[in-house]
Amino acid sequence: MYRFKPELRIPGPVPVPSEVSLQMARPVINHRGAVFKEKFPDVLSRLKLLFGTENTVYMVTGSGTAGMETAVSNLVSPGTPVLCLVGGFFGKRWAELCTAYKAVVHVLEFPWDRGVDPDQVAEFLAQHPEIELIFAVHNESSTGVLNDIEAISRARGDHQALLVVDAVSALGGTPCEMDARGLDVVVSASQKCLMMPPGAAFIALSERAQTYMEQSEASRYYFDLRKYQQFLEKGETPFTPNIHIVFALEEALRMMEAEGLENVYARHLLMRDMARAGARALGLELLVSDADASPTLTAVKFPQADEFRQRVRERYGVEFAGGQGVHAGRVFRIGHMGYATPLDVLTALAVLEIELKKFGRATEAAERVMAAQ
Repeated sequence: MYRFKPELRIPGPVPVPSEVSLQMARPVINHRGAVFKEKFPDVLSRLKLLFGTENTVYMVTGSGTAGMETAVSNLVSPGTPVLCLVGGFFGKRWAELCTAYKAVVHVLEFPWDRGVDPDQVAEFLAQHPEIELIFAVHNESSTGVLNDIEAISRARGDHQALLVVDAVSALGGTPCEMDARGLDVVVSASQKCLMMPPGAAFIALSERAQTYMEQSEASRYYFDLRKYQQFLEKGETPFTPNIHIVFALEEALRMMEAEGLENVYARHLLMRDMARAGARALGLELLVSDADASPTLTAVKFPQADEFRQRVRERYGVEFAGGQGVHAGRVFRIGHMGYATPLDVLTALAVLEIELKKFGRATEAAERVMAAQ
């Protein structure tokens, strides 16, 4: 018997507001027609505020990984010396992508429960002046770590390397400030804090990265941002886009603008603090320290975590994510990003305390956090 509606508390794809979902049901329009040509550049330009940039934001139809590969394919030629900062599953993905494009890949490994150490980055770069590109993750959703991307950027000093950032699970949940922080390439996607279904990646480049890209001899076709720039000048994409994602993005941005970005970011911080306080009240151990804690998801250590997640899903309809990489089967992850509110966190914590038979402890702790705001 159907007893509940599924409650998706994973770090993407996230629940989608009904206002956004309704946009996905609109009639298809001509992506070379006048309506799309007027709407598309305007909607993309409104993303600049979230990126914190004055530069162009491009859209590529595909997943977040498509966005990451877009960055790599436009910058990495065979033999390009790159540095990948790996402290989780998605830092590792940068290294795998660069290897696929035949870069000379250097990897700095960090423990998968804490942030990247900028001092180690600075030390490595001092010893390797040949590095041309650094690949980093802003919010490592496999662990629940928010890296200090500004400190990583500063660690370059006067080194030549461009900084390429995966902000897939960060953009819209925490400030990006691309221009102010000196980030050269930022990649994000639709299905996380932007409150949309999967289907589009977004990417912005600094002027320095644009120049580097134009001089690059990297092979690319579908992901060639030079094509996207040419077509965007006339309000189009070089290939058939996900038209309905553009409709959805317009509505999602309207909702975020109405709330106000500062309020959006404050809401994510509140949900983070509620989730962490509630988990601790249940005697559960958090994977990362408060200093490194992500505002968009929380990772909790738990023996036989996958069996626990399955019971919670079957009994209550609440779905948590499992661990990845070295943490597979050892943690569960609570998503609180995008279309999520403190009530959603309270619901997730209530399910945990019921399952663990520690009634009231987690929700009371979370409510104290709310009261202190």
